[in-house]
Amino acid sequence: MSDKLILIVEDSATHMQIAEDLCTGNGYKVITTDEGEKGIDLAAEHKPDLILLDVILPKQNGYQICRQLKKAAETKDIKVIMVTSKSQPSDKFWGMKQGADDYIFKPYEESDMLAAIQKQIG
Repeated sequence: MSDKLILIVEDSATHMQIAEDLCTGNGYKVITTDEGEKGIDLAAEHKPDLILLDVILPKQNGYQICRQLKKAAETKDIKVIMVTSKSQPSDKFWGMKQGADDYIFKPYEESDMLAAIQKQIG
């Protein structure tokens, strides 16, 4: 079992379950939320090693959440992988500009997601 903690911020129950199963099945500890604002609070409280962040969320979108995480002193060093169906090159460019460490398109192959996670946190 890894001591690495992953925060999943995803408002789709199906996508949340897929990501959670992938992470726990590969030995990572997981905390989850379906709200971006709650994700910011959880990140500050638990200091996860990585955040899997959906872009399309209620209230604030993932770009806004990522920008806030990367600006705050207590969360700026947490790795963020944006996970989204927004697959245009401009979407990825914008996500990376907000401070994302990687950008994965839905639907994704589990092997691709796992490789991205391992690249960021081992």
